[in-house]
Amino acid sequence: MEYRRLGRTDIQVSTICLGTWGFAGDFMWGEQPETDSAATVHAALELGVNFFDTAEMYGDGVSEEVLGRALKGRRHEAVIASKVIDSHLAPDDIVTSCEGSLRRLQTDYIDLYQIHWPSRTIPLADSMEALMRLQEAGKIRAIGVSNFGTLDLGDLLAVGRAESNQLAYSMLSRAVEYEIQPKCVANEISILCYSPLMHGMLTGKFAGADDVPVERARTRHFSSERAMTVHSEAGCEAETFAAIDGIRQVCAKIGHPMAEVALAWLIRQPGVAAVVAGARRPDQIAELVRAVEIQLSDETLAELDRITAPVKQKLGRNADMWRTESRIR
Repeated sequence: MEYRRLGRTDIQVSTICLGTWGFAGDFMWGEQPETDSAATVHAALELGVNFFDTAEMYGDGVSEEVLGRALKGRRHEAVIASKVIDSHLAPDDIVTSCEGSLRRLQTDYIDLYQIHWPSRTIPLADSMEALMRLQEAGKIRAIGVSNFGTLDLGDLLAVGRAESNQLAYSMLSRAVEYEIQPKCVANEISILCYSPLMHGMLTGKFAGADDVPVERARTRHFSSERAMTVHSEAGCEAETFAAIDGIRQVCAKIGHPMAEVALAWLIRQPGVAAVVAGARRPDQIAELVRAVEIQLSDETLAELDRITAPVKQKLGRNADMWRTESRIR
């Protein structure tokens, strides 16, 4: 396993971070036995994964509870990241949310506490002041953000500092590369990549847009005429699945599964500290970890860039995968 420094801290995190939203067993991922979740956490630790990501909104705290129970007796081996939802960013609410997460996680500190989405009603300075008080009290080790664009990062840096920015980033979702990634790199803010497999599309298991489950076909890649979408765009279904076909051919040529190549590609991108990838069984986390061992050549990286460029260009600079009126500014 490879480990990287989180921002400017002394925290070393594995480049594979186990995303635990699926532990909640909610509408997005389906029923999940807790025994499978615990076995997945234990397998991750044995494979060198020390980084675990959760949030208070995942199953209304269920994900945190399951992770906390799975780490009982092994808390010292883990770096835990959790998130506070945007509606809880008033100072008193942040403290209440943090205390709730600590209780559910069965721990007295959270390694990385992140603002899940920026608020457009609560002053960021007030939220940051509360987070810094929690840090001074030893309840959180580091402050992070998620879904912050360049303007939000500018506002943040004017009143404090975050060590990480968790963003939707994959070969099929590259909007962060235009402006957000360079700003993070310039300020030593580690990038944590969520949806690195683009809701399973980068595993190669879906032949076309109609094969993608409706609850996953909600992003701007898909036509606004599809159920559950909230954007107003035509989508880029043809470009997306042409890119997937091209990626599939590259993977066949170099002899590695698509999911592993997708993660290996991300690990090579500037500013990336870890990819946040979900797994719900031990065999799945083992597959994810194998990505760390793949050494993609410069030629392969260039080919993957060329293949996915049409999707990047069609989706443009909007880093919000779901909405035309971006919540990421």
